[in-house]
Amino acid sequence: MTGDTPLRLKPRLTISVDQAQSIIRRMSPRASVRGVTELHGGEISTVLELTLADAPACILKVYPESLQWKMAKEVYVLGLLRGVGAAIPKILLADDTRTAIDLNYLLMTRLDGTVLGRREATLSETQLFAVYAEMGAALRRINDVTLDSFGYIGPNGVWTAHPSNHAYMSAQFERKLTEFCTRGGDPALAARLRDSVTARQHLFEAASHPRLCHYDFHAGNVLVTPEDEPHLTGIVDFENATSGDPLMDIAKALYYFTPKDAPKRDGLLAGYGTIARPDWQQTLDLYRMYCTLELWCWMAQIGKHEALADLTRELANTA
Repeated sequence: MTGDTPLRLKPRLTISVDQAQSIIRRMSPRASVRGVTELHGGEISTVLELTLADAPACILKVYPESLQWKMAKEVYVLGLLRGVGAAIPKILLADDTRTAIDLNYLLMTRLDGTVLGRREATLSETQLFAVYAEMGAALRRINDVTLDSFGYIGPNGVWTAHPSNHAYMSAQFERKLTEFCTRGGDPALAARLRDSVTARQHLFEAASHPRLCHYDFHAGNVLVTPEDEPHLTGIVDFENATSGDPLMDIAKALYYFTPKDAPKRDGLLAGYGTIARPDWQQTLDLYRMYCTLELWCWMAQIGKHEALADLTRELANTA
């Protein structure tokens, strides 16, 4: 492994009630903060719930020093989703002045519901199928948003625009394979992976139009009703959004499923609806390889080297 210092994420900060009051007053001069509670979940940003005396609670999302630009990105992506029909947070304030606190932050509405991941263990297979079908339908609506070019989304749109999905994904695979080797991955395995991608690169061509992809669509970023039958109430965390092939979004959503998660997989795909693409299953397999490669590079970047052996084995099995 390289001796690079791991990327620092999730700023460890304590927001006092007085600081929260200073933030809230920029939105509503008469609002009064009663409490500040850190919410769990996510590795990148710190997310806090601000309880107000005479108004609904709201969410404060603070971005780490190394990724301050993600604030503007999330503002941009949430703007694309206005009117789409999915329940997403409404931005109340976006602040990059670093006056109230020395980091960029968003103040957003608090969506009703509880994180799906906290309810899953208590749900039956039928209930899991149903709520994941709702998720699949919501993901389809997100993917229906069309953009002008393929590529990773930055603060003001696609950062490095690519004219086709083939060009974008070929560049992404090459970039990640190079990073894999730079961070200590096996060059021989990288060569095998590169050959495997080349043999299947025609699958990229079926995605003719760039679509908005959440690209982190899992039970930790989905809210559902807290009791009784679970129903989707909200979708959060668009920090990783891309403009690409919707099948890439599906592959990432399915990535962590195991054979026992068949009701989730079947529900998500049923809710998403017909995929009118030739060889779409093979395309999902190719994108799964990319997800594994990307995760390997991420774990190496943030210093979680204990995860790399299993990911290396998975890559070897897909080459």
